[in-house]
Amino acid sequence: MAMLQEIKNNVLAGKLIGKEEALALADTPLEDLCRAANEIRKFFCGDNFDLCTIINGKSGKCSENCKYCAQSVFSHSKINEYPLLDAEKIVSAAKYNNERGVPRYSIVTSGKSVNDRELDVICESVKRIKNEIGMSVCVSLGLLSGEQFEKLKSAGVDRIHNNLETSRNYFPEICTTHSYDDKISAIKNAQKAGFFVCSGGLVGLGESMEDRIDMALELRNLGIRSVPVNMLDPIPGTPCENNRILNKDEMRRIVAIFRFILPDAFIRLAGGRRLLDDNGRECFVSGANAVISGDMLTTSGISIQSDMKMIKELGYEVV
Repeated sequence: MAMLQEIKNNVLAGKLIGKEEALALADTPLEDLCRAANEIRKFFCGDNFDLCTIINGKSGKCSENCKYCAQSVFSHSKINEYPLLDAEKIVSAAKYNNERGVPRYSIVTSGKSVNDRELDVICESVKRIKNEIGMSVCVSLGLLSGEQFEKLKSAGVDRIHNNLETSRNYFPEICTTHSYDDKISAIKNAQKAGFFVCSGGLVGLGESMEDRIDMALELRNLGIRSVPVNMLDPIPGTPCENNRILNKDEMRRIVAIFRFILPDAFIRLAGGRRLLDDNGRECFVSGANAVISGDMLTTSGISIQSDMKMIKELGYEVV
């Protein structure tokens, strides 16, 4: 307990903790750890809560072999496959979400990247969302070039999403068709174009706690302040279909340790949250303070109405 108190006080004083301290937190009593993480969240972030929704703008037939993903051509999952949605459908979904109080909307596409025609449709959609709705827009389009990021910036995109997925050490265990350095290069190119970048990963892939901590430390080194934490939802037909599902206490510990490493970030519960019996409620008093609401890409999520109710009950304010 004395060790936990010391680390917490150091974080509150502005000190960045190292890997050894983070690993030590993995063995501290859970309730004490979560209370301390919530105190750090309150100190650095107040009761601000970040909420967004996503649209699966292009589904399936992805050339990459990410083992967790049902959209990969290497998986045998039964999903709806379709090319990029037209601007009308993308904008219509944005309006639906905006009317329910969602402040930011993200367009996500399958595939390693997007081609020029697809990028033009996405830019058209973004311009319409900004002009007709005034909503903040994020895009998750894979490994883009600097020129493509510049085009998105000109169209009015506010934020780029690109997950690291896991640690550098574990990454080759889940994907070999692109590299960890490809991910980092894309993130840095987006930042160079002036974007705020959202990046995190998945837990429950078979990685160790050290891998999770290494990922969080890498995100901190990259200056990331919006960190999605996806809990693997094992999908039949993927290589991860038989992975053990993490339990609520494991997720609480993960988000609490992430809060110690990333004290002023929005730590965002994302995919897999529906597998928790409380929809993540206890994680939101253990360090997490952001969420992706509604359905995910190929799995169901939690309704916007339910999330808004929970956020209000917990005393948060959506920003």
